[in-house]
Amino acid sequence: MFKHILIPTDGSELSMAAVDKGIELAKEIGAKVTGLHVIPDYQAIGARMEMVEATREVYMAAAKQRAELAIDAVRQRAKSAGVDCNVKTLINDHPYRAIIDTAKDRQCDLIVMASHGRSGLSGILLGSETHKVVTHTNLPVLVYR
Repeated sequence: MFKHILIPTDGSELSMAAVDKGIELAKEIGAKVTGLHVIPDYQAIGARMEMVEATREVYMAAAKQRAELAIDAVRQRAKSAGVDCNVKTLINDHPYRAIIDTAKDRQCDLIVMASHGRSGLSGILLGSETHKVVTHTNLPVLVYR
């Protein structure tokens, strides 16, 4: 069965629900987990409003603070469940690529992540990091909705 589960999180409520399920699965099968948060690099013109309104320094400080909260939550939830856990935060304009590369680098054999459930035109236009991971990795991906 699986021995090392990568659990990417953006810190959202749905993402943290996926973290809980991934940790629960890890506990049941005796696997360890790696929690991952990917910060998109600053862009003066971006899809995220906080990037447009902020300087690079302000954006990165806020992004790192959000990342630490998300990663600390993974760390604490794994500790409470008695699951071996390490965490990582990266800066990358392509979160799906950072997720896949981290899974490979850390020798993970399963990725557990949330899907925000966008469909139709919204899903096509906005894209989905989960969809990109599923279509670009050869590892099994458990998608939590």
